[in-house]
This record gives sequence, C-alpha cells and structure tokens, in this order.
Amino acid sequence: MIDLDVVLPDEDPDMEPAALVELAVRADQLGFRTAWLPDHLLPPGPFGEVYGGAFEPLVTLAHLAAHTSRIRLGTSVLVLPLRDPFTVAKQAATLHRLSGDRLTLGVGTGWDAAEFAAVGADFPARGATTDDALALLRSLFTGRAPDGHVFEPLPRTPVQLMIGGGSDRALHRAARFGDEWQAVRVDPDEFGRRAARLREVAEGRSVRATVRTDCPDDAAVTGAADRISAFAGAGATAVAVHFGAVDGFGERMERLAAALGPSGSTPHGSQ
Repeated sequence: MIDLDVVLPDEDPDMEPAALVELAVRADQLGFRTAWLPDHLLPPGPFGEVYGGAFEPLVTLAHLAAHTSRIRLGTSVLVLPLRDPFTVAKQAATLHRLSGDRLTLGVGTGWDAAEFAAVGADFPARGATTDDALALLRSLFTGRAPDGHVFEPLPRTPVQLMIGGGSDRALHRAARFGDEWQAVRVDPDEFGRRAARLREVAEGRSVRATVRTDCPDDAAVTGAADRISAFAGAGATAVAVHFGAVDGFGERMERLAAALGPSGSTPHGSQ
C-alpha cells in the first residue's frame, strides 16, 4: 500500500488561517498520512508557485496540531541552514510533544542564493552547515547536549527526520541522517533511479523513499491517480500531493482520496 500525503496551500499571505485549518482537518478525516508545509524566510520575489511558505511552518503546524488528532505534521522542507539549529531543535521537540508525537521534521539545504544573502547566511557552505545541524539535532533529541547543558523537552518517541532533495549529496545525507527521503519534480522513472541510488548508499539502513507531485486543477485528478500508481511501482512508499489554489483544493483532495482510497490502496514496489 502507498500512503497519501498532502502539501497544504501556504503561498498566499492573505489566506485566512481558518482555511488552512479546514483543509488539515479534512485531510485528517480522509486518512492522509502527513500534512506538509513549505518554508521560505525572505525570498526575493513574492510568495506563490515558486516561493511557498508565507506562514512560518513550525508555528503553523502547532496551530494545526490543536485541530487534528491523527495526521502527521511535517515541513517540506525547512531550509535548515537559514536557521539556528538549537532553536530548531527546541521548536521541533516542543511541537512533537504538543502534537502527541506527530512531527516529521523535513529539512533541505535551500536553493536561492539571494535569499541566503538577504538573511546573512553562507550559501556556498549550506551543505556542510546542514550536515552539522542534522548531527546536532540527532544529538540533542537523544539527550546529548554540549558541555553538560540540558536540552528539554526530550522527545518521548523519535522525531522523524525527512531529507529533501535529489542530488547525490542529498541522497547521502538521507542515508546518514534520514528516516525518510522526499524527491521533488521528478517523473516515476527518475524517481526509481534515485531511490535505487539511495538504497545503494544507505548500505542496508532503512530510509523511506517518498515523492511530491502536483494536482493543480480538477482535470488533473485522473492523471494524478495514474502518476501515483506509477510512483508506487517505482518504489515510493508515500506520495505528497499539492492540489493547487485554495479554491477547490479540498474537493480535489477528496476526489483523489476516493480514487485511490484514504491510504492509497495501491501496491508499491520494494525499496
């Protein structure tokens, strides 16, 4: 079986927060596995198709946690090298506890040099910065704080880490640190090749291979169902779908869930 995830619409800063809550609740009721939110701190262009994440994701997910009960809550993806890793660790551990242990912290290195420059972050060093931050997160989440200091709240269950990105370095990062890897903007054939590479570099360590895709309008629902089946055949354990603009988002989400079943009801290939 393949899981269905949803990437919530977070591109419009004028969107009423109640609309996001309604969609998260509907996804929870429909049996979607995870609701994801994107992230950008200070993009050089307006939020929209290129720059999602108008609402800060960890704060927003805490709000959604109070209105949902089963669905996991995740970031797809938090641009980790733009942020202080100690603060991220504290926020993530707190959100994990407040949500009833439902957080998946998805992280990536970022891709826009202008955004890094705007916030004073080192763009060329973003890969190494991300690796160091992930090592620190893993250490803090297991109670190993530096120099005898105390980190709380300690997660009662592990905070799942998702690594986004399709580069070979991202696959190595997922193999080293991740519980899950998420590909973006790939077709099923390319996904299958990258998932195979992930298995190779993971050397027996189990990392879930997942992917994001789009269903931007009503006409795309049938194609999305077929594409999800193809991703399942290529080894994906979950497919996260963005359903376009807020208007009609919930209806498309319901139609796709009905076509595939709330948990996908599609057999997937082995990882």
